[in-house]
Amino acid sequence: MIPLENIAELPSFHRATIVPEYLDAMGHMNIRWYMAIFDDAAWKFFDHFGMNIEYYQREQAGGFALQHFIRYLAEVRLGETVAIHTRILGRSAKRIHFMHFMVNETTGVLAATLEVLGSHADMRVRRTSPYPPYIAEKIDAILQEHTRLNWEAPVCGVIQP
Repeated sequence: MIPLENIAELPSFHRATIVPEYLDAMGHMNIRWYMAIFDDAAWKFFDHFGMNIEYYQREQAGGFALQHFIRYLAEVRLGETVAIHTRILGRSAKRIHFMHFMVNETTGVLAATLEVLGSHADMRVRRTSPYPPYIAEKIDAILQEHTRLNWEAPVCGVIQP
């Protein structure tokens, strides 16, 4: 699919080693834990451009998940370590389109991807709202870096920012 060297160009926002509680009856990581690990990475990714707990409280703002598309590509098993790398694909005034790549560092394969459409939110009215300029500028700077990558992200083709 994508050479791991290419994915390694992206920042990593979370790493986890699979514990027995993450396994299902087939002896591999249950789907619920993929989302938990991706979610842990998302919080650190948002913090990367200034959307952290202090921001949420100060601005009475937040974010909403609008769409997810997950691809399971290879099993993840007990004791293996995965890292989540993230690429911004696009942005509008209110929305961000990004993709997480779960790399199994133990086996050296891409285990899963999660494509996400999220939005900024005004929590006073609980509605989507535009990113403030200083957050939008940070997102745009990262997007500009990611746009220069010489490989296409494996998008599902359904999510539109």
